Amino acid sequence: MSWLGDDDELDDFDEFDESSIRTRPNPKANRPRTKRRPAHDDAEIGRVLGVDRGRYTVLIDEDTPDERIATAARARELRRTPIVTGDRARVVGDTSGAEGTLSRIVGIVDRTSLLRRSADDTDQVERVVVANADQMLIVVAAADPEPRARLVDRYLVAALDAGIRPLLVVTKTDLADPGPFLAHFDGLDLRVFTSARGRMPIDEIGKSLVGHSTVFVGHSGVGKSTLVNGLVPGADRATGHVNEVTGRGRHTSSSTVSLRYVDAHGGRGWVIDTPGVRSFGLGHVDSGNILAAYTELAAIAEDCPRGCTHLPDAEDCALNEAAADGRLNETGRARLESLQRLLQTFAG
Repeated sequence: MSWLGDDDELDDFDEFDESSIRTRPNPKANRPRTKRRPAHDDAEIGRVLGVDRGRYTVLIDEDTPDERIATAARARELRRTPIVTGDRARVVGDTSGAEGTLSRIVGIVDRTSLLRRSADDTDQVERVVVANADQMLIVVAAADPEPRARLVDRYLVAALDAGIRPLLVVTKTDLADPGPFLAHFDGLDLRVFTSARGRMPIDEIGKSLVGHSTVFVGHSGVGKSTLVNGLVPGADRATGHVNEVTGRGRHTSSSTVSLRYVDAHGGRGWVIDTPGVRSFGLGHVDSGNILAAYTELAAIAEDCPRGCTHLPDAEDCALNEAAADGRLNETGRARLESLQRLLQTFAG
């Protein structure tokens, strides 16, 4: 006999045998959770027009007889993905747009551009402003409030970093001559419109909007909302006034929203109105994108030493050498000065 005893004694050890353990059935009869997500091959593509308290207004079947506006929520798997005005979203569920219906955004189509800002120049965390815009219309006032060239420079840097074409509108030119302010931007490839009370160049500006998604930016109180209302009848964007003590405008547009622009000939575009801001942090910007916007200077800068800042005091800078030995004509030197000013703005 072995030390374990006879067969009856061995049976006593069965209770410790894990292979014979009994499992309880799933009382809810549901399958365990999985990280696999459905492909949503039936998703429709829509343009995000705006967001309000977690609900997204989405235009489905844009420019077709079935065009409609639906309300959507964000899918759980996108909770860490920013969804902003201008995004092209993949939408499932009830997209009829009927009252009381709610669809679901399950994905975002690859973006062509992304306009971003940070809280300040030391903040690496970006705030996404708008997606898929290809133009930026910067609105400033010639007076009341006084124009801020440094803020406009920051808008320009953000636009060039995003690969967006900048435009400039100067309002209230009946109050002050915009010439000295505009001289600050000599050498920059920047189309400028001027506007005065009762003389708003709606048609001229409108021609630049057809076929484009244009994001409107500007300091509070410069007349941006008034311009939007003139371009898009029925937009009803709130307008405000400038505080006589502080010289600051009151925030009127409280959210970013896409509005369809249609001209007298049926030409279409998108106006994306944003809340007025008093600062525009550039902590996220890549200075190389600014240089790339100056194609003729970028070619010369290929001969610069590694890490060159391209600023006026940069040693062995090929751009500064080209300006000094006459290889850059007057226009080229003006372009270089504008580039260096923007790079200096980025550098702080």
